[in-house]
Amino acid sequence: MNDLTLLVIAKEPRPGRVKTRLQRGCSPEEAAALARAALADTLATGLAVPAARRVLVLEGAVGDWLPGGYEVVAQEGDALDERIAAAFAGVSGPAVLVGMDTPQFTPELLAPVTRVGAWDAVDAYVGGAVDGGFWALGLAVPDPALVRGVAMSRPDTGELQRRRLYGAGLRVAELAELRDVDTPEDVGLVAGLCQPGSLFAELAGRMVAFSGEGAA
Repeated sequence: MNDLTLLVIAKEPRPGRVKTRLQRGCSPEEAAALARAALADTLATGLAVPAARRVLVLEGAVGDWLPGGYEVVAQEGDALDERIAAAFAGVSGPAVLVGMDTPQFTPELLAPVTRVGAWDAVDAYVGGAVDGGFWALGLAVPDPALVRGVAMSRPDTGELQRRRLYGAGLRVAELAELRDVDTPEDVGLVAGLCQPGSLFAELAGRMVAFSGEGAA
């Protein structure tokens, strides 16, 4: 029986509150529109991930970008490590958390976590990010102490998280590495990796500032 919980941690895509680093190449409104598209793509993909529960862990208010099929809970805590830890504290059984910054994410990328026997010989899964962080974190036993206190938003965040897991004696497996959308340079590169019908790729292609980046 599949008892996996999929957690999506996200911010409400409001101008000036999300993707501020993208504003080197676009307006706050355009940056928020890209964030909204990335979040919508992520949530749509999440519906295709085999999971018993799907939970959006949200900072801010729900908008019309939210599809059916998700429970919504508010983020708790100040720092990102506290918010991630609180998200895991709210579930029992195996759980995997993803963010809103990888609209190229597909169900196949989480196949190692969702397959039969995924947790038989693995206690944690880490999907590393190109910038040194992580885009996915799966825990067989979602203990908040495995995340709380790990320094976030640093080039060594992923390595620090792995050290925490190994230090707890866990068996850790790696997922594919992905690129987050954080800077203007990331937009075109990620858009080129998105699936057909991606809102993020379609919007990036229409924005003059990004439409030529990442082309083959």
